[in-house]
Amino acid sequence: MPCDQEMTNPHKEMISSADGRKFDAYVSEPTSPNGHAVIVLQEIFGVTADIRRVADRFAQDGFVAYAPDLFWRMSPGVELTHSKEGMQRALELLGQYQDEDGVSDIAQTAAHIRKDFQGKVAAAGLCLGGKLAYLAATLATVDAAVAFYGVGIEKRLDAAAAIRCPLMLHFGDQDPYVSDQSREQIANALANKAVQSHLYPGANHGFYTRGQAADIELARQRTNAFLKRALTA
Repeated sequence: MPCDQEMTNPHKEMISSADGRKFDAYVSEPTSPNGHAVIVLQEIFGVTADIRRVADRFAQDGFVAYAPDLFWRMSPGVELTHSKEGMQRALELLGQYQDEDGVSDIAQTAAHIRKDFQGKVAAAGLCLGGKLAYLAATLATVDAAVAFYGVGIEKRLDAAAAIRCPLMLHFGDQDPYVSDQSREQIANALANKAVQSHLYPGANHGFYTRGQAADIELARQRTNAFLKRALTA
């Protein structure tokens, strides 16, 4: 079971985009580094306290964790709640968002990390970030990817053939945004790839930040074991 440790030097760093502009990333550094890094990809609400806690959780488990602001082109630094107004704004931002921008920002974040880092780099995302983590598995700059309840993966199965690194998927069986049919389509498309998939009975969308403690801990253990294998291979 992972052992929580005090964080050292949580801070922000500026990352250069592909066109030379800059965007923020929240960075959480471990007290006992395992030599690898994880790019934490946000939900539609921005780099919120929930996302920062996920980054801190990875740091507690030894990873240098970066959570880039993926909505910087539209609303830099946005942090939305799950209120009616917050959800409406989040959906507006999602409607304007381009997957290709996310893939580019992941590649730029990975390149930023690798400037002074010798370890391997994984991507791990939730909701929107889960779909982007799946797409990140097609990038040469990412060594492994983990998708928590990625919404819309079934709409991007055109990318399945390009997956080039180990991928882990987590889904709750009560998720209204990822149906049984969607999960079946995803499983069929990825059947011949190095993909592990886990289903959590009774778990809803967002379970890794606001679900049952037992599901969070199990997903955390599975993710750590997967990344240990994938990044030390």
